[in-house]
Amino acid sequence: MGLARRFWLAQAIFGRHPMPDSDTSRHIEIMDGDQTIAVAEVMTCRGVAGTARVLVHTAPGHVRPGKRASLVDAVMDLPEVQASVRLEATVPLGDTELLERLRQRTHDAVIRPAGCTVLVDAAIPLHGRPGASQEPGGGTSAC
Repeated sequence: MGLARRFWLAQAIFGRHPMPDSDTSRHIEIMDGDQTIAVAEVMTCRGVAGTARVLVHTAPGHVRPGKRASLVDAVMDLPEVQASVRLEATVPLGDTELLERLRQRTHDAVIRPAGCTVLVDAAIPLHGRPGASQEPGGGTSAC
């Protein structure tokens, strides 16, 4: 199954099963030249204790090291994700670069296989949330 077909299926699944408490939805693509190598669908939900839900799709084959990790960085740097408390992510089974970067950018990650994917449940660090680095008295801490 080609990347375009897999991407279309992801869009069909999201279109068919929208999250009822989703406040915002984002689509992020990482390109290598003119080819899409990784895609993330990000939904943030304030109604579920500030949970950010992420579904990641990657192109098969070899990709330069660091390219897939940059998708995690792009997701975690979104203001709505930084404002969330929890992260629930679904990533392809065996993509160690994505999993390692998720572990680096989150706390208390629980990772478990689910079919051909891995489910990640983790806490988003406080320093990633707006106003979290401020100390009493108005100063900011050096994180």
